[in-house]
Amino acid sequence: MTYTVKDIFKIQVAPALGCTEPVAIALGAAAAVSLLPEKEIDDIEIWVDPNIYKNGLAVSIPGTGGLSGLDMASALGAFGGDPVLRLEVLDPVDDTAVSAAKKMVEAGRVKVNLLRDQVGLLIKTVVNGGGHAVESVITGLHDNIVSLTLDGRAVTDSELLPRAKAGDGKSRLADLEAWLKDLTLDQLIELLDDLDDEDLKFLESGVEVNMRLADYGLKHGCGLGVGRTLERLVRQGLMKRDMIAAARILASSAADARMSGVKLPAMSSAGSGNHGLTAILPIVAIEKFIAVDHRTVLEAIGLSHIITAYVKAYTGRLSAICGCSVAAGAGATAGVTYLMGGTKQHIAGAIKNLSEDLAGVICDGAKGGCALKLATAAGTAVQAALFSLQGVNVSFTDGIIGRSPEETMKNIGTLTTQGMIETDRTILNIMLEKQFSDL
Repeated sequence: MTYTVKDIFKIQVAPALGCTEPVAIALGAAAAVSLLPEKEIDDIEIWVDPNIYKNGLAVSIPGTGGLSGLDMASALGAFGGDPVLRLEVLDPVDDTAVSAAKKMVEAGRVKVNLLRDQVGLLIKTVVNGGGHAVESVITGLHDNIVSLTLDGRAVTDSELLPRAKAGDGKSRLADLEAWLKDLTLDQLIELLDDLDDEDLKFLESGVEVNMRLADYGLKHGCGLGVGRTLERLVRQGLMKRDMIAAARILASSAADARMSGVKLPAMSSAGSGNHGLTAILPIVAIEKFIAVDHRTVLEAIGLSHIITAYVKAYTGRLSAICGCSVAAGAGATAGVTYLMGGTKQHIAGAIKNLSEDLAGVICDGAKGGCALKLATAAGTAVQAALFSLQGVNVSFTDGIIGRSPEETMKNIGTLTTQGMIETDRTILNIMLEKQFSDL
């Protein structure tokens, strides 16, 4: 099957309110509760794969004043979420819902089960209430609800199941990724020729959404305050506001806001809001430094999403490697190089430069510290592009770098899916030991 750039955007790019792992958990609960005849909730039990568990463990949930936890995310979705909103399911959550969720969690009526041997994204939610039992299952994609049941009977007419009816969201993603893997860098770049006004408007909306997060983070210094601190260092004359610094400030400011639970959506890329921040904001940051028309900026962002999706096709949706670094970082450096007039060879060199620099950055869950990693990814994306444009290119004889950018990205996927399985388990074990030692 042949896909288009519109298909890539439709499947891979969408607004998400809050970190997508706890949001997906909330969506599962909200979808299940939507089937309860009386909407009476007695208890909740969820089962999740290791990477959902890892990424949902410590990150703040939007609109809760800093609350976190997989149990809390599920309870919030049950009491206040709107499943029709998909990855913005928590938008309607108010103080009443937060209070009810806190009481349920404190009473021990939300049970979380870790499926240690599960490979791939999976969230199963069972809600009991009013003498009824309802269940939802999400697989493959964070918002891909593949089944709903009421008292053991399958519900097939829910509006929450359009993807399953149309052919299973997981299959759609798998088909798209298989198609992407067959493309060369030249062909990926040529997809930009198909951009129309509707696509450009969509890409512009992503800029607006992510800039609101960046502006909020800069103004309020929330979370770790990485972006605001970098801005302060510039004003104090301790750093220069060059392209690299500007990219780091925007990306980390947005991550500061998002990871601290600010109730503003992010335009995600390849299933991650932080990927979306990394894929978009470094390109926006350098627009002020060069003479370029805004359409080219949007084209560069489109290329960034395409390359991000391409890398994620090899690494998988969630892994032991920081996708903001190797996937969205690769997308951003390709977009920056394109924006600065680079050729296909320059783009290829930039991707290899970035991969050599950031391939070892681990993912140890979603949390406030992600702002530091986004600052690094954004700055390195610009640096890798500038180096390539100046003729600095990592040789294929170096480590995991391939003869081509395609081979390099494939090697990163191999490293992630085959070489770091035990690393992922070790990271989760460390996090669990630390969590339980505090109880």
